[in-house]
Amino acid sequence: MLWNIDPAHTSIEFSVKHLGIATVKGRFKKFLAVAEADENGQLEQFEATIEAGSIDTGVDQRDDHLRSPDFLDAARFPQLKFVSTGIKRNGAESVITGDLTLHGITKPVTFKLEQEKALKDPWGNTRIASTASGKLNRKDWGLTWNQALELGGVMVGEEVKFTLDVQVVAAQAVAA
Repeated sequence: MLWNIDPAHTSIEFSVKHLGIATVKGRFKKFLAVAEADENGQLEQFEATIEAGSIDTGVDQRDDHLRSPDFLDAARFPQLKFVSTGIKRNGAESVITGDLTLHGITKPVTFKLEQEKALKDPWGNTRIASTASGKLNRKDWGLTWNQALELGGVMVGEEVKFTLDVQVVAAQAVAA
């Protein structure tokens, strides 16, 4: 069964350490995603395409730097893409694996997955909500820019944490 993303109830957020002491949070504002689930609403396949240029941390100067060749290089690599390759369910410890393409490099990744049961909304549409979360090392995708600090440490942490909260609607409900 095919499902379409509900962009009004979906978010892609991330966080990274700044100066080793503070956490900077951001999000991507533009993305497309498609999901396939079985008849019980259990996710089977997920694919997301994220517009790199839509990064938003709430600070224009920082966002411009993140779009630059120092980081995402959004002009050269306008999209980030995730394509699932498998989902293992084990109660609350489910994981989703897939291939993440970022900065022109594709690598396998594994993220924690939490999925709610399918339900009918007040308008008769069937919906599912899922949360994927994890962390990755930005250097694994060639995002190596940094600046050493006078008293030790670096400007930007290597570990990027993220959460992808997705709500999908059964495709036939959208078409109706």
